[in-house]
Amino acid sequence: MPDTSTGSDTGTGSTRRDTARPSRRAVLAATAGLTAALTVPAAADAADGDRRLRGLISRMTLEEKVGQLFVTRVYGHSATAPDQADIDTNLKELGVRTAAELIAKYRVGGIIYFAWAHNTRDPHQIAALSDGIQRVSLDQPRGLPVLIATDQEHGAVCRIGKPATLLPGAMAIGAGRSRSDARTLGRISGAELRAMGVHQDYAPDADVNVNPANPVIGVRSFGADPDAVATLVAAEVRGYQSAGVAACAKHFPGHGDTSVDSHYGFPVITHSRELWERLDAVPFRAAIRAGVDSVMTGHIQFPALDGSGDPATLSRPVLTGILREELGYDGVVITDSLGMQGVRTKYGDDRVPVLALKAGVDQLLNPPSLDVAWNAVLTAVRNGELTEDRLDESILRILRLKARRGLLDHPWARPDRIGRTVGTKAHLATADRIAERTTTLLVNEDRTLPFDPRREQRVLVVGADPASPSGTTGPPTGVLAAALTELGFAATALSTGTAPSAATVDKAVTAAGNADAVVVATYNVTAGSSQRTLVDRLLATGRPVAVVAVRNPYDIAQLPAVRACLATYCWTDVELRAAARVLAGRVAPRGRLPVPVQRADDPSRELYPIGHGLRY
Repeated sequence: MPDTSTGSDTGTGSTRRDTARPSRRAVLAATAGLTAALTVPAAADAADGDRRLRGLISRMTLEEKVGQLFVTRVYGHSATAPDQADIDTNLKELGVRTAAELIAKYRVGGIIYFAWAHNTRDPHQIAALSDGIQRVSLDQPRGLPVLIATDQEHGAVCRIGKPATLLPGAMAIGAGRSRSDARTLGRISGAELRAMGVHQDYAPDADVNVNPANPVIGVRSFGADPDAVATLVAAEVRGYQSAGVAACAKHFPGHGDTSVDSHYGFPVITHSRELWERLDAVPFRAAIRAGVDSVMTGHIQFPALDGSGDPATLSRPVLTGILREELGYDGVVITDSLGMQGVRTKYGDDRVPVLALKAGVDQLLNPPSLDVAWNAVLTAVRNGELTEDRLDESILRILRLKARRGLLDHPWARPDRIGRTVGTKAHLATADRIAERTTTLLVNEDRTLPFDPRREQRVLVVGADPASPSGTTGPPTGVLAAALTELGFAATALSTGTAPSAATVDKAVTAAGNADAVVVATYNVTAGSSQRTLVDRLLATGRPVAVVAVRNPYDIAQLPAVRACLATYCWTDVELRAAARVLAGRVAPRGRLPVPVQRADDPSRELYPIGHGLRY
């Protein structure tokens, strides 16, 4: 990450440093005396709170109401002074120069942070950006705080990297099977996000991953056992919300059994209604019982729940009929990104937001063109397709969420807490301990593991080096080699990639001749993958070989000759360092498979069942 840079933002008509923590007096002034009406006292009952919020809604213009329904990206590290390249991108995609102009024009209710949008350089910059956004929004007539959100799932999907604490991903937590660890993950991540002014995390993933070929969920899921997934989803929800951050269970009604990525296609889930009840619905019911603040829709077709052919995001039978009426959920329903192909297949970008609201959605996330979507909703109200009362229902839910998480009283970041909250030694140590409880030993014939630096002093680490998740050090082979060296080995790294050529395989075999043992990092091994050739050739050298499956535990099914194999469920630093400690025998493997691994030659049969995991 770059060095900390505070930058500066300006509110309308005044100049203030981003890093200045606004006083209570400033909040009162910015809201023109409305703060008392916005704040829901803890002792007030729900009816009294709703009366206050309805009063606020009644003072909004129609345009302001439409804006409250949208959560959008915006480029840049500052609300008013982003880099020129980000100004140019904002003009091209959003028709505004800055976040300040975006808020003034559209009065959006939420903003989502992305690393690729250059929102997340470092903790102090993020806090300054958050406060700049809030200041601009509160300075508007009838200004409201903005719900700032991000995807901080941990594992494969993280938008805020080091020095923030990066914890194991969902499938790793599933392998650890600890409700306490899931709750701790949410509490730590939530505390760090809130210090940086982020109020909502689009986590946890409540999908039950029963399809090994799932290209979009996979290790983002806690596993294939719906009851186990439900337990961990509920625990993580409680952890996040105990830290003052709204959690979000996704992707309703369940995205775990598909071989199509809804970013690029339109998945169809063929589960019967009865199977949905026993499988997909279970974690969402648990999240609702846990009081989850929001539920995200999936851009998936689910014929057993709605035979219209519409994606669930646009389905009234799914969102109102099932989620609202059958499951009794009255929290915020948010779409997955409206820029994804799964929701754009049947209808144009002007129809999608209107149909989503008619289906029962409250928040419209990241439309490809905010101007098109915003104007489409405005037009739908003016021509009578949507009523203003319908908008008011969603805005009330959104304001309830903002009130529940304290935004209407104190929307600001907590920069004074960053040094003692974000990436602290205690948090990092906890992440390491959790990761150690997740590493899974799948195979260990003839006691190949653990390696001993007195016997296997020279270790060669080869294999796949996929791009590291946001903010981790990477590459995986380098992280593993460095960790093993710290543990007393003389380890060297040789990246061979996800599709090693014959020449690369030869190079690795030659290097193995000078090693006492070899570690191979594999990544999504398939039947035709040259990673299989690499592993077979290294086994033929006679050196002890340990495979570390750094993403999918299913790799082992394609590597029948392997005599030692660990699964880490992701290739972030914290999981790789834990794997190194297991390889070296410094900690015992404790994880157990949260998904079954099917045989490669007969997928109808299990090679390893849920719960498999060896010990030293």
